[in-house]
Amino acid sequence: MNRTVALVVLGLITLDFAALTVYSMMEYGYVGLFEYQFATSAGWQVLADLVIVCTLAMAWMIADARRSGRTVWPYLLLTVFGGSFGPLLYLLVGLMSNRPAARPVLA
Repeated sequence: MNRTVALVVLGLITLDFAALTVYSMMEYGYVGLFEYQFATSAGWQVLADLVIVCTLAMAWMIADARRSGRTVWPYLLLTVFGGSFGPLLYLLVGLMSNRPAARPVLA
């Protein structure tokens, strides 16, 4: 995928998710988002899934940051407290930088 197209698509996803998050926070508040999920077993499943995916994303960010020489800790903190925003911003900042892309993990 072209770098510009990837940047636009990722930027739109991040902005749309930010708008949804602001709307949810205004309606329920930060703690309220978790309280709503704790109410049912389906909510617990969603939270467990989020924890698993965010943990995998953090492991990937650490490995990628070591290969590319990037600072990763701000994105890890953002992932812990803001979920998908950490990996989304890590990818956006990486696309906006002038550094050459790191060798893919699975290559």
